[in-house]
This record gives sequence, structure tokens and C-alpha cells, in this order.
Amino acid sequence: MTVVPETSTASDIERLLVAMRRLHRYCARMVGSVIDGEDVLQDALIKAVEAHATAGAIGNPEGWLFRIAHNTALDFLRRRNRQETLRSMEEADMIVDQLDAVESRQIAATSLRTFMRLPVAQRGSVILMDVLGCSLKEICEAMGCSLPAAKAALHRGRAQLREFAAEPDDTPQQRLPDADRARLGAYVAHFNARDFDAIRTMIADDVKLDLVNKTHMRGKAEVSRYFGNYAKVNDWHLVPGLVEGRPAILVFDPGKRDAGPKYFMLLDWSAGRVATIRDFRHAPYVVDGAEYLI
Repeated sequence: MTVVPETSTASDIERLLVAMRRLHRYCARMVGSVIDGEDVLQDALIKAVEAHATAGAIGNPEGWLFRIAHNTALDFLRRRNRQETLRSMEEADMIVDQLDAVESRQIAATSLRTFMRLPVAQRGSVILMDVLGCSLKEICEAMGCSLPAAKAALHRGRAQLREFAAEPDDTPQQRLPDADRARLGAYVAHFNARDFDAIRTMIADDVKLDLVNKTHMRGKAEVSRYFGNYAKVNDWHLVPGLVEGRPAILVFDPGKRDAGPKYFMLLDWSAGRVATIRDFRHAPYVVDGAEYLI
């Protein structure tokens, strides 16, 4: 959980969210999931807090954080047994291509699933430069590699993405299973009707809530206060859907339905009741790049 100091001003919080958004975009594309990317980001921030006391003077705080995030993402991939073998980097004197604006936008919009098809070094270098706008020097610092290695990985990664873009899209259409559609639909219908008493009958006695970047709650009595906070605001409209193939609740601005979801919620069920709620209201950057379906 990210803690925002009580003395922070609005501008401080905005700068923090911008930094979190950049770090999350990198983590999500490295591990192929906005949801897992948030877990990696939180782990990286914990490591940064623990390391800060003994790190001494940090000349480039953002580069230092990206290095920690990069290594944390690699640790996550190893645990998931997806660590890929890095390709050799023979072309030491390779010149980095200059992309035009159209191709830069295309790479930035590449799906997370496609990024996962790249070897780790290529993936990291392309994300850092073409998605986040980092320099070659910053790439070397974040990934702990030499300049020739960064250039070679970037060149190969871009070439591979061009090949992927030329492939036909044969991804099957996803849909919610009937059971998930029914129970998510009931939860969403009660929520949109502001019938929070009905919602409370759907949650387990030992329900757990993770209001990401804000707080954790446990038990029906505590979590009931969470629904009370939603009753006080009018900036949400819920729709059942899928995020990265998982049943989810997409949250839209009622006045901007065409703008895409602002954030989403994930529910887990046990014995027909809601056992866990993960709400990304205070981590809106997580929806950036998410593959979702209404």
C-alpha cells in the first residue's frame, strides 16, 4: 500500500501519481498484466523505502526507482517461470533508429500480451524508450546494461514488434461465463441502484477489501463503511466486464461513458458470497493499457 503523507499538497499528490503512472506502465508491460504490474510496483516501492535509509545520496531518484522496478519485475517473472533467455548482443556499434511520430504511437499502444512475446532485454528497452520516453543513458541505468547492449536490444525489439503487427489478429472473442455474468450482474445492479443493504447481504462475514493505495479492511462491519463512502459521491457507474480475461467491474464516469473506464474492481467469491474486493479507485493508472471487454 502506498502511503501519502498527511501534509502533502494537491500538487505533491499529483506529482506522486504521475510518477506512479510511469512506473506502473513499465511494470505492467514487463510482466504482461496491469493487475500483476500493480503488485510489482507495490513490491518495488516497498524495496525502495527499505533501501532508501542506506542508499546515501541518490543523484537520479527516478532512474534509481526504475532500476528497482526493473529488478522487481524480473524477480516476478522468475517466480512465474517465465524468465526468457536473453539473446546475444553482437552488434555493439549499432545506431538506434529514429522513429516517426506514427510508429512511436503504434508502439506505445501495443498490447501487453504482445510485449510479453519479446525477450526481456528487448521488452525493457522498447518500453523505456518508446513508451516512457527515456534516453539510452536512462535505459542503461534502469536495466544495468551497456550502451551497445541497450542499442541492440532496442533495435531488435522494434523490428520484432513490426513483425508482430503484420500478423493477422485471430484472437478469439472473450465472454463472461454464465455464472460470473449472473453474480457480477446482480452486484452491479444493486450498486448502481445504490441499494447497499442488498450488497451487504452478498458479502461474506470475513470479506477482505483492498482499496489500492488507500487502505485495507476486513470483516463485514469494516467493509460496510466502504460502501457508505460510495453512497456519498456520484462520479461512478458500474458495468460488468472482463479485464485481461478476468471477470471484473468496469467503472465509468456517468457523464463520459465513451471515454473508457476510469478504473475497475475485482471480486473473488467463496460459497456464493463475495470473499475479496480489490478496488483501484485510488490507483487509476492501473487501467492504462488494460485489455478490457464490456
